[in-house]
Amino acid sequence: MTVLTLTLLITVLALAAVAVKRVPTGQVYSLYRYGKPVRLLQPGTHVVLPLVDRVGHRIDLGGRLLRFDASLIQATPMQGTVYWQVLEPERADAVIEQADQLIRHSVFDALHADEDNELTERREVAARLKTKLNRQLRDRGVMVTRVELDAA
Repeated sequence: MTVLTLTLLITVLALAAVAVKRVPTGQVYSLYRYGKPVRLLQPGTHVVLPLVDRVGHRIDLGGRLLRFDASLIQATPMQGTVYWQVLEPERADAVIEQADQLIRHSVFDALHADEDNELTERREVAARLKTKLNRQLRDRGVMVTRVELDAA
């Protein structure tokens, strides 16, 4: 075997190894070709074009949480946790990198718009907040599953 043959064999094996993508259960990968989204890779093993295709986002379909502190925008200190998850990865792919900022901004907007937070129970405020967030985030493939407000 010559050096050229050995080099060619190693290159072919390396490209074959790079061409196989394994997506774990509970995740979806977005596949990009030349910088444009092509398709979503569902859980399982997939063959992609090496050097042409790349994984853009690894989208976790399980639940996530986001802590917030709205003390600066509210007269009454308001802190809590938003539990959210991706329901439609096709829609969420475009905003997945900014999802935390988007949700945090939506929380602040909803709390700022709701003037009577201090007059009602935390449970009612949390339910209204969840409804407002889901109304804003539905078109982006994200759903808020629960909102918990901390005791003041």
